[in-house]
Amino acid sequence: MTDLDTFITGLPKAELHLHIEGSLEPELMFALAERNGIEIPYASVEEVRAAYAFSNLQDFLDIYYAGAAVLQTRQDFHDLAVAYFARAAADGVTHAELMFDPQTHTDRGIAFAEVIEGLLSAMAEAQARHGLTSRLILCFLRHLSEEAAFATLVEAEPWLDRITAVGLDSSEVGHPPAKFARVFAAARSKGLKITLHAGEEGPPAYVYEALDLIAADRIDHGNRAMEEPALVERLRRDEMTLTVCPLSNLKLCVVEDLADHPIDAMLAAGLKATLNSDDPAYFGGYVADNYRAVAQARGLSRDDLAILARNSFTGSFLSREEIDAKLTDLDAYLASS
Repeated sequence: MTDLDTFITGLPKAELHLHIEGSLEPELMFALAERNGIEIPYASVEEVRAAYAFSNLQDFLDIYYAGAAVLQTRQDFHDLAVAYFARAAADGVTHAELMFDPQTHTDRGIAFAEVIEGLLSAMAEAQARHGLTSRLILCFLRHLSEEAAFATLVEAEPWLDRITAVGLDSSEVGHPPAKFARVFAAARSKGLKITLHAGEEGPPAYVYEALDLIAADRIDHGNRAMEEPALVERLRRDEMTLTVCPLSNLKLCVVEDLADHPIDAMLAAGLKATLNSDDPAYFGGYVADNYRAVAQARGLSRDDLAILARNSFTGSFLSREEIDAKLTDLDAYLASS
């Protein structure tokens, strides 16, 4: 391991864009399938990994939803999140904001309580075992209707005090943020923060909608905002956090090569970019892998990496006091490295 590798692993950081269902490693997929008596269309772990050759977002989503079928009980969701937290802690993550897709599960007959109670118990365990704080982001599936999103928001009512934000994920093209303007307004009226995927495969116009129609607190991905200088300047001026996911961008062909990734251009433009793993089991790496990959491909310095880590805390949904405590730990690490 190089000095830079060691620096990245130890660098205190937050992960703000992580789909917990996307951390389902093939080994756990097989174990849960056996435990729950679920048939999956793969004969081996190797066959699953071979299927992870996507040409676009929809190719990925097809296998993602198939894999989620093995998640049946709150113990399954607990075990899934516990496995993620162990990997995150080993990567220097001290705070994580987990996105989860309840509709992926409730639409196949799994009770909302099974999903969220399993995640909440794993979050408590992560705090006790690793000192790792976490928050929950309930995501609506954008290929479904706004009415279905409203129904999910109603279903979440008993747990809203333990949900920090709502998000929007799944197939982006053809499903603009405007489609969900009313449900996001309802969520905001309940005190929830808003973050949504925009400008991954969708056009810069989707980023504008996220800002103007939804009043998003954070933008997930946002790569295509770089196509419009006026939008870049607005994001810079507003200090809008972007949750960038380089290995995801590579795997889903958003960029052809990490040598073409815009992360350093984002930093040079003064954007508040962060690095995240998105769906790490499917995209070939957890958060430290993303730091290493772009550091090598784009020649990022330790100072650049420290800025990305700092952005991850200041862009989180933690309180000001909690953010300050995280930054104190980060500064102590930087002073000793």
